[in-house]
Amino acid sequence: MRTSGPGSSAPAAGRPRARDGGFTLIELLVVIAIIAVSVGVVSLALRDRGASRLDQDGERLAVLLEMARAEARAAGSTVLWVPQARPAADGSQFRFVGLPAAQALPTRWLDPATHAAIDGAPSVRLGPDAILPPQRIELQLGRYRLEVASDGLGPFTASAAAAGP
Repeated sequence: MRTSGPGSSAPAAGRPRARDGGFTLIELLVVIAIIAVSVGVVSLALRDRGASRLDQDGERLAVLLEMARAEARAAGSTVLWVPQARPAADGSQFRFVGLPAAQALPTRWLDPATHAAIDGAPSVRLGPDAILPPQRIELQLGRYRLEVASDGLGPFTASAAAAGP
């Protein structure tokens, strides 16, 4: 027997009540959380082109310096890495002095706007001694800075430049 008449708002026994429409608070919070995570992932995935190019130049320079250092030790000769303030007539932006012509290494940055400054010296000495003094090179591309350094015993590595005073 029915307890309510036709058109009554009370639900029939055993049947769930139909929803009026709209979203529950939990549904809205789940959607907001998904959007927040998506925005976070996308913002981390998108890096500034300048920072990426400087990172590539820094890693490349560290590898080139280690290659020249190994050659200097093997040959027993002194090899210097010398950055140039302005590109030379041949377009080179840095050079390795003391390497044989057969061991020619790249002389240009991946990004032509990259600049290098050596901390406390005009050049970086790469050999022939196994232990060298600590050396630091600061690379700059626009507002971005990167440090390529060695403690003299370990390899050259690229890392974010220390903040200035």
